Amino acid sequence: MEIPPKSPDGSEKSPQSKELLTSNTASTLCISSRSESVCTSTSRSKWDIYHKPVIVVSVGAAVFLFGIVITSLSCIQTKNKNVYKMCGPAFLSLGLMLLVCGLVWIPIIRKKQKQRQKSKFLQSLKSFFFNR
Repeated sequence: MEIPPKSPDGSEKSPQSKELLTSNTASTLCISSRSESVCTSTSRSKWDIYHKPVIVVSVGAAVFLFGIVITSLSCIQTKNKNVYKMCGPAFLSLGLMLLVCGLVWIPIIRKKQKQRQKSKFLQSLKSFFFNR
């Protein structure tokens, strides 16, 4: 951990180190908090909001397609037919599960975003009328 530089008279910290300290504390608070209401100053892009469900849907689709290929190999190949018959449906079900979970996750995020916007609006109205 670095020691911030002192001012020339040695009594207090320089203004730059104070800025760094406060910005570092705010970013740590935003990163460590589970609630996003603490970090209201930054607006998030759609990718920041939806990247997790998009990744889950993509991986689910890939695993599902891999399961289709493995299952179809059990019909074509005569060697290792039992292995294909066991692994194919497993990949099919795992891929379908991930795909459905990701597709259900997206409307849940949309609903939370709408609720968050409504609560911010109501809080601003409340502060406007009661802080006079």
